[in-house]
Order: sequence, then structure tokens, then C-alpha cells
Amino acid sequence: MELDHLAVAAATLDEAAERVETALGVRMQPGGHHAKFGTYNRLLGLADGLYLEAIAIDPDAPDPDRPRWFDLDRFSGPARLSNWICRVKDLDAALAGLPDGAGAPVDLERGALRWMMAVPGDGRLPYDNLFPALIQWQGDLHPGNMLEPSGCSLKRLVVAHPQARDLSALLGSLPRVELVTGPAGLRAEIETPHGLRVLE
Repeated sequence: MELDHLAVAAATLDEAAERVETALGVRMQPGGHHAKFGTYNRLLGLADGLYLEAIAIDPDAPDPDRPRWFDLDRFSGPARLSNWICRVKDLDAALAGLPDGAGAPVDLERGALRWMMAVPGDGRLPYDNLFPALIQWQGDLHPGNMLEPSGCSLKRLVVAHPQARDLSALLGSLPRVELVTGPAGLRAEIETPHGLRVLE
């Protein structure tokens, strides 16, 4: 398991993208649509193949036949860093040792990209939605290698939760990820062309 990307959610895609662009001082790039969940996104490439995703419900898409991922159906409040996503080589094997709420594999595609993601039946991940969403990419294509360099690099992702010890026992040690005990929330420290910035 390793960190794949970060998601910033909002009531609208413009709000999500603005949150990223204001915090980091760089422009996001076009993304695409996720027909299965009725969402769409914009992207920002980070160093080392990581990337940021601004995501929201697509108002022009039909309602999906299931709850949307990232708990977007119940999203409220200002745009914020809402989820972190880790990639695995074998999604079924990874899920076998995790809580049931970590989700079940869903086959997805966007353009030439193909992947499977573990999505909970109610859309909400364990630990107040702060358990990482797990993804398994199919083939050699990956968004992080397809985006224009932004000059940004993730220094550290801080995952805070009252049950951080339990979360750490399930996930183990992950590079650039720090699990700390405290009120639930995410904080990304990102080096940008304008210096170190924080995205929450």
C-alpha cells in the first residue's frame, strides 16, 4: 500500500478547484467525468507521480444507482481536503485484512484510464471517512504521469483522528503519511513555487 492521490471535495467543482488554487497558488488542469458515480474532477500533478483531485457531484449527470464515493451525497460546508487514496497491487487481497466498511471493488474508467476502487456500500469510509480509499490501477496509465508538472511536491500528509493508534495498526507505516491522535481531519503540507503551503 502506498499513497496515490488526495481528494478535495466541495458542493461544486469550482469551489473545490478554487480551494486548491488559492491554497497552493497554482492552476489545476482539466480532469473528466465519472459516469458510474455522477461526479467530475480537475487535477493537479505533484512530484513523484502523486496528484491532487478536486471532485464534486456533476449537476448534469444522472443520479447513480448507488451512493456516491467519498460520501459526496452528504457533503456540506466549505471545500476541504476530504480523502486520501492509497494504491495496492491486489485490491481483493488488501481488503481481506481490513474492516468491512473499507468497501468492495468497483470497476471504473475515465477515457483511457482503467481502475478498481474499494467503495463502501453507503459511500462513507471507516474512521469518520478518514480511512484511505484503496485503488488498483489497471494497465500502465496513471494520472500522475499524464499531468503537466506543477512545481508542487507533497512534503507530508497528516491524518488526525481520535483512534489514530487503531488506524495505524491497520495500515502500518506509509511514507509521507503521519497518523496523529486528535480531532478528525486531514492536513497536507505541500512545497510549491511560492514556498511551503498547507491544504486542509
